[in-house]
Amino acid sequence: MKKTNRKQRANLTQWVMTMALALVMFHLSLSVAQAQAKREFRGAWIQCVNGQFQGIGTERMQQTLTTQLNELQRMGVNAIIFQVRPECDALYQSSLEPWSRFLTGRQGQAPTPYWDPLAWMVEQCHLRGMELHAWINPYRAKTKGTAELAQSHVAIQHPDRAFYYDDMLILNPGLAENRDYICNVARDIVTRYDVDGIHMDDYFYPYPAAGQVIPDDDLFRRNPNGFNNIGDWRRHNVNLFIRQFYETVHHAKPWVKVGISPFGIYRNKRSAEIGSNTNGLQNYDDLYADVLLWINNGWLDYCVPQIYWEIGHKSADYETLIRWWNQYAGRRPLFIGEDIERTVKNADPRNPSQHQQAAKHALHQQMPNVQGTVLWYAKAAVDNTGNYGAKLRTDYWRYPALQPQMHFIDKKAPKAPRKLKPVWMKDGYVLCWSAPKGSYPSVMAQGGKHWGDVVDRYVVYRFAKNEQIDLNNPAKIVAITPNTFLKLPFVSGGKKYVYVVTALDRLQNESNPAKKTVKL
Repeated sequence: MKKTNRKQRANLTQWVMTMALALVMFHLSLSVAQAQAKREFRGAWIQCVNGQFQGIGTERMQQTLTTQLNELQRMGVNAIIFQVRPECDALYQSSLEPWSRFLTGRQGQAPTPYWDPLAWMVEQCHLRGMELHAWINPYRAKTKGTAELAQSHVAIQHPDRAFYYDDMLILNPGLAENRDYICNVARDIVTRYDVDGIHMDDYFYPYPAAGQVIPDDDLFRRNPNGFNNIGDWRRHNVNLFIRQFYETVHHAKPWVKVGISPFGIYRNKRSAEIGSNTNGLQNYDDLYADVLLWINNGWLDYCVPQIYWEIGHKSADYETLIRWWNQYAGRRPLFIGEDIERTVKNADPRNPSQHQQAAKHALHQQMPNVQGTVLWYAKAAVDNTGNYGAKLRTDYWRYPALQPQMHFIDKKAPKAPRKLKPVWMKDGYVLCWSAPKGSYPSVMAQGGKHWGDVVDRYVVYRFAKNEQIDLNNPAKIVAITPNTFLKLPFVSGGKKYVYVVTALDRLQNESNPAKKTVKL
C-alpha cells in the first residue's frame, strides 16, 4: 500500500510539473505574441553595388535571390528594398537608362539569357507575401569603380548636367532638368512595374571628401533663387526635388509608397538646439538634406534613418539617436535602419556576455513612433551572422505582421470576404471564400479612382471553439495570402475551430471579419 501511494504521489507530482511547465510555455508564447505588434514594417535591403550579382549570369543570380528570399521569408521579413538604379543605370528593362554593369559586368549590356530582374523580383516577393520597393540612387551618375559609361548614359548625352566629385559623377541638383529627369525615371518604374514602394537612400549632395569642393559656385551666382547662402540654396534644390518626386509617384499610382533612408544624424546639438547629442556628419549641414522638413510637409510616406552605430558609440550613440528620431520624426511612419554586423560585433554595455540585438530590440519597443526595422543588409541576415536571423525567426518576428497603416494616403477598408465555407477537394479539406463585392481588379493597372476598393490579399486567423476572437493577436494568423482558399489541417473531424478571414487592400487596410466554424 505504501509503495502504491508513493507511486501515485510521484505520478501526481510529475503531472503537476508537466502542467506547470505547459502553463509557463503558454504564457511565454502569449507574451511573445503580445510583444509583437500586429503591424510592423520588416524590411531588408538587397544591394547590387557590393558586386554580389555582377557577371554571375541569369541562372545563378536567380538562384541566389531565391535562396535569400526564402530565408528572409522564414525569418518574418515582409518587405524587400531592391537596388535597381545605382548610377543612372538599370537592373530592369529601360528605354531611359542603360543596363547596369552591376548586373552584367558592362554598362549597357543586356543580361544573357535575357531577363528583367525587377519584374522577376516583384513576382517572387508577391508570391511570398512580401512588398517590393524599388531602390534608386537619385543623383549619383558614376561610382568610383566604374571605368566606362554607355553611350546612352545621361552623363555622356548631357555632360554639362553632371560634375565630378571624389572620382564620382553627380547629376547637379541645382538644375531643374535633372530633377525632371529623375522624376521621369521614377514615373517609368512605377507605371510599368507593380512595385509597392519606391525608395531613395542617403545620396543627395555628395558626402564631403577632404580636399574636394562641389563645383556649383557659378550656377549659384547665376541662379540664386533669392538665397544669399549657398548652403540654403543647395537645401532648397533638394527640397524642390523631393516634393516633385513625391507628387510624381503618387500621381502615377497613389498607393505606391515613397520611402527615404537618410543618414542617421539630422544635426548635432552644437549646430542647432534641435540637434541630437552627437558629433558626426549631418544631413542638414553636410548633405543638404532637410529630412524633418520633408517629414513635416508630408513629402514622403516613410523614413528609415540609418542608425548603424552601436549603443555606447562615442560620437553617435544608438540609444541617443533612436530616441531623437522617435521624438522629432513621428509625423510619418518611422522605421529604423539596422546594421546587423555592427550590432552583433559589439557587446551590450549592460550585459557584456551578449551582443546588442536584444538591447536594440528592447529600445524599439519603448519608442511609440517606431513602427518597423530595415536590415542592412539582407545577406548578413540570411547568413545568420551572430545568430541574428535565427533570433528573428524564433522570437522577435516569430509571427506574421501586416504593414503599418498609412491613413494619410488611404484609410478606407475594403468590404469583407463572402461565402466562407469548407469544401472537400481532391487534395484535401479546403476553406474557400469569395472576393467582396465592389472590388475592381482592372482599376489597379489603370490608376483608377476606385483603386482603394481593390482587395490585394486576405488574412486568415484560427481560434479554438470557445476562445475569444482577438484579431490583434498576431499568433492567431495562419496565413496572409492572395488566394481565396486555404488548405486546412484536417485530422479526424473531432475538434472545432473558428476560422476568421479578412480582406486587405494595397495599403493593408483591413475589412470586417467573416467567420466560419470548422471541424478538424
